[in-house]
Amino acid sequence: MVHFVGAGSGAKDLITVRGMNLLKNADVIIYAGSLVNPELLEYAEDSCEIYNSAYMTLEEIIDVIKTADSENKDIVRLHTGDSSIYGAIREQIEQLNSYDISWDICPGVSSFLAAAAAAGCEYTVPGISQSLIITRMEGRTPVPEKEKMRELAGHNTSMAVFLSSGLTKELQDELLTGGYSEDTPCAICYKVSWPDEKIIMTTIKNLHNDMVSNSIAKTALILVGDFLGRKYNNSKLYDASFTTEYRK
Repeated sequence: MVHFVGAGSGAKDLITVRGMNLLKNADVIIYAGSLVNPELLEYAEDSCEIYNSAYMTLEEIIDVIKTADSENKDIVRLHTGDSSIYGAIREQIEQLNSYDISWDICPGVSSFLAAAAAAGCEYTVPGISQSLIITRMEGRTPVPEKEKMRELAGHNTSMAVFLSSGLTKELQDELLTGGYSEDTPCAICYKVSWPDEKIIMTTIKNLHNDMVSNSIAKTALILVGDFLGRKYNNSKLYDASFTTEYRK
């Protein structure tokens, strides 16, 4: 059995209880070593076999799983954050299905959630933004034409930009071309929930310069939108004049 486990955003104690227990009971762990906090491996038993997938191809990962599964071992495939976001699990699942290997998924705390917590913000502020776009800049991995950054920027809503720390000059240009103003607030969220976490509040105009001046070129999530600013409106949820099923 293979358990795809979301490791959380970084901190050892931000994995779910279910995920922690799966690590404790695992016979084999294959973890995304370039991003997953190695402290999470401390939950594993000393006898557990551990593989770092940063050095492995898809075929090598599947080979390890096939061997372990044939020996009735419990396998954890440990991904950063939540595996549903840029986790590359679909290609693994298709392979597992072709070999009749059982699997399930344990969700994790994505970095876009940890980033909002660290920045002390809410993505869906009434009257400001009611939608969140999770996306990335086009780099070596292409994006569909309708999902180019400038197209998405036209919505002027809340945005969490993954995997784009090395492309902030291009990101800045695309956001402005798409319709955001130069003074739109941004947050550079570097290694959120890790000991060396940094949250840098800036604007689109200063985004690239602030990345360079802070020597950040990877492992940062970039938040964009007016939800980070000073404007806000109270919700109707607790408005005394707003009737609900529970409050007349």
